[in-house]
Amino acid sequence: MGEEADDISIGITGLSEWDVGEDQVGRGLLLVTNRGPIQTIIHHDPTSPTHRGIVWVGGARGGFEGPAGSMYKLLGDGLSPGITSIRLDYRQPNVLVECVMDTLAALSFLSGTGHTDVILVGHSFGGAVVIKAAPYSEVVKGVIALSSQTFGAGDVSQVSPSPILLVHGERDTVLSQESSLKIFEWAEEPKELRLIPENGHGLQESAQEIRQLVSEWLVQHLYLPGELTQR
Repeated sequence: MGEEADDISIGITGLSEWDVGEDQVGRGLLLVTNRGPIQTIIHHDPTSPTHRGIVWVGGARGGFEGPAGSMYKLLGDGLSPGITSIRLDYRQPNVLVECVMDTLAALSFLSGTGHTDVILVGHSFGGAVVIKAAPYSEVVKGVIALSSQTFGAGDVSQVSPSPILLVHGERDTVLSQESSLKIFEWAEEPKELRLIPENGHGLQESAQEIRQLVSEWLVQHLYLPGELTQR
């Protein structure tokens, strides 16, 4: 991770469950690591093994829900079975290096449980987190950055040859759409940019449309063409 950190190692030393509460769906999974415990919520059907996965990460404050009307919860639940989702809450929100470590721990867990094709999804600060984490794991097969910041995303060209999707609201007053335009300029192919009219930073105004866009992109990049007809 260049000048930002000398120590980029994290290891999982144990697993346990935690109570996610009645307002959630999915199962609480605590990743115990040598850098501290990471709370995650996993969507996985043990009766339907899969090699496909998604890691969802939030903005500078962390959290499990995501933008666009609790996208992470809704899509994580809706894409299972067939795709395993892990929604994680950072140990140290807004600390880029540590949040990247959390993402790599989730990737390590998925890789260790047979998931060979994983897409990273991050919002705002989390967009930079997933861009930064992607080159460190061979199981990453794509990145989606929503309303992303540019700080920490300068190495986005290293995501290639995996594809990247950038989504940004044209009325974002927290991080201007210029952020995603700049990241798109830095990125190598394959890359895609969607600017969404009338939407702010949280992408709430067109939440259903954006959830559909993200869902379709995930399915397109995690399933082979012949497999899509079997879903």
